[in-house]
Amino acid sequence: MKGPEISVGIVNAQEISFSLNMNYSAKGGTYRGEETVAFSEGGILWRGNLYQELTFTPMEEGASFSLYNVTIGINFHWERQETQIFQGTLKLVVEEGRITAINLLPVEDYLISVISSEMKATSPLEFLKAHAVVSRSWLYAQMEKRRSLEKRGEQGGFFSLIKSDTEYVRWYDREDHTIFDVCADDHCQRYQGITKATKETVVEAVRATSGQVLMYDGQICDARFHKCCGGATEEFETCWEDKHFPYLETVRDTAPDKEKPALPDLTREEEAEQWIRSAPRAFCNTQNKRVLAQILNNYDQETTDFYRWQVRYTQEELASLIRTRTKTDYGDILDLVPIQRGKSGRITRLKIVGSKHTMCIGKELEIRRTLSATHLFSSAFVVDKEMGKKGVPIAFTLTGAGWGHGVGLCQIGAAVMGERGYSYDTILLHYFKGADIKTMNQEL
Repeated sequence: MKGPEISVGIVNAQEISFSLNMNYSAKGGTYRGEETVAFSEGGILWRGNLYQELTFTPMEEGASFSLYNVTIGINFHWERQETQIFQGTLKLVVEEGRITAINLLPVEDYLISVISSEMKATSPLEFLKAHAVVSRSWLYAQMEKRRSLEKRGEQGGFFSLIKSDTEYVRWYDREDHTIFDVCADDHCQRYQGITKATKETVVEAVRATSGQVLMYDGQICDARFHKCCGGATEEFETCWEDKHFPYLETVRDTAPDKEKPALPDLTREEEAEQWIRSAPRAFCNTQNKRVLAQILNNYDQETTDFYRWQVRYTQEELASLIRTRTKTDYGDILDLVPIQRGKSGRITRLKIVGSKHTMCIGKELEIRRTLSATHLFSSAFVVDKEMGKKGVPIAFTLTGAGWGHGVGLCQIGAAVMGERGYSYDTILLHYFKGADIKTMNQEL
């Protein structure tokens, strides 16, 4: 069973070049080879004619098309462009003065690519199976959200709550796509078509878990995942809307046995600081290069300090960065003060104290975006200041824990669990407390 068809947004640009690698039909003709489309006069200019929409449908089993200049890792430190190959239908539509390339394909085929794109196909099979269930659950939950929003005539996106002149809270979620179900980058789930060599272990993982999703209280779980929790996972409400999901409660990322140590109260500043400045035992606390090479794609391996990390900014660098990211001149940055932390130690409200302006910001992604030219690894950090004259710091060092928002499945932790022989259902129920694994009717 391949499940329902979904739509994945790949590229959005003024001009898109692609290659039809086998025969495709479009506008009553058969086409193969290199093609280019451009936005012109409110439409799609192709072969001398203007269209509002173009659909290239495969005419042969296994037909594929190549898209050039696909940007991956958008706004992350490893952002780059690739040529990527996809199977299924290519649909081109006009959106806000640009052209969007959309891939239409069955859910289960999409998942095979996601698992290969998110992590290496050489990962342990039980981890790949666990990730297949998580990715499938998340996808169906997002499709349900999109349908619900459409029924209510609403759109998703980022949400802001301005509390006062000195505080704002903003969070970003993934249901801001209006012409396709999900995008192909980290904003949703990495989807790189058949660009990565798909090994039989990935196909086996998806097929072995066909139709399986995580459910809680009769609803499909909004199953989130991230790269490395830093020793403890985070709750949903720390990162997104103030909504509590019992299956996304904080979990200490150590063996689920009677000897499992209690997690410190990381909402308390002194305990969070001790936790972050140490390196407690955890599944995701690994420097095993053999294991990491098995599970991390090449660009992810460029990051080696994901469990505990440091970044140092001079006063000039930090003031310029915050001014650029917030469009506000804070003057000299005098302090960065954690006001509220989640249960993994991630800061959800941070006060930026400047000589000209002071503001408390949140939630975790807004903090990470404000304090980095790309994205800070996580908002679980403590701050050290190097003081200069007249009480103005000359530099700030951020010492942090983890990589990503920390909610749900910890990819590195789950992969290590798979390497140590844990079954995929044990992995899932370690990270999603109280959830059930069910096989659903895929014809949504």
